[in-house]
Amino acid sequence: MSEIRTAKTRRGKRELEKRAPKLVESGKKTLILHGTKTSGVLNAVLAQIHHLKKENSIKYSRKNESIKPFESGGETSLEFFSLKTDCSIFVYGSHSKKRPDNLVIGRMYDHHVYDLVEVGVEKFKPLESFNYDKKIAPKEGTKPFIVFIGEGFEAVDELKHLKEVLLDLFRGEVVENLNLAGVDRAYVCTAISPNKVFFTHCALRLKKSGTTVPRMELVEVGPSMDLVIRRHRPPNESIRKEAMRITREKPKKKEKNVKGDPLEGKIGNVYIPDQKIGEMALPNLAKGVKRERREAKRKNQNDEQAPKRKKEEES
Repeated sequence: MSEIRTAKTRRGKRELEKRAPKLVESGKKTLILHGTKTSGVLNAVLAQIHHLKKENSIKYSRKNESIKPFESGGETSLEFFSLKTDCSIFVYGSHSKKRPDNLVIGRMYDHHVYDLVEVGVEKFKPLESFNYDKKIAPKEGTKPFIVFIGEGFEAVDELKHLKEVLLDLFRGEVVENLNLAGVDRAYVCTAISPNKVFFTHCALRLKKSGTTVPRMELVEVGPSMDLVIRRHRPPNESIRKEAMRITREKPKKKEKNVKGDPLEGKIGNVYIPDQKIGEMALPNLAKGVKRERREAKRKNQNDEQAPKRKKEEES
């Protein structure tokens, strides 16, 4: 039976709230893992993917012998790491004679493997091999453009699947508005053949155009590589329908100083600002004060004359 986790501290409560299902999901975290054997090229690829997604990625450097994503029973360790780190995408690197420089990119749904794409890395060029002005280097936390060039991304099933996985891997958090100054990078994916994609990372250089919108130029900053599709496993149709289900409920806006009560319903707190009475403009009360004084004087006179009138009436 699955264990029901309850928070014992405030920090633990915040962590469980972050992992709870949401109507609008935040950016997906990436888990980077090594296989039993890896090559120098593959180690560099994994390190630079971690560098590109530094804010939303976790990298494990230990070798994992029990991970075999395409085999039955080889997903247990992946699901354990996904539950432990709350990562919904993983990149697993391994190297063998049959499949050299092999990358497996997969997505998770409810901490279970959703789909898999296996690619081979060829003609890899690291960041250090590109000569460019360091001033235009992309900054951490910026939003990237992702460009897919080629008809294969719309016609070939393998390329369509790879496109979906690469979008989830590199797009980061979904936003509605963008500041043009914060968009300084682009990932360009070009379909060379039905099973081969050229992937490169470019910086955006803004230049004068004579209008309010600047002219953009692409400067290759790396890394770049060829991705050869070897195997892919699409998601099960029933799992896909469940994962793509959209709730009709809309996220409610938080109302300040309002709370609900099962008996009285909606209860609101009203805060009245401090009233500075000494600085308030008051009406002229001189006439009213004089009238009160006259009435008080008449009353005193009547009280003094009352005993005299009583003696006269008795006499």
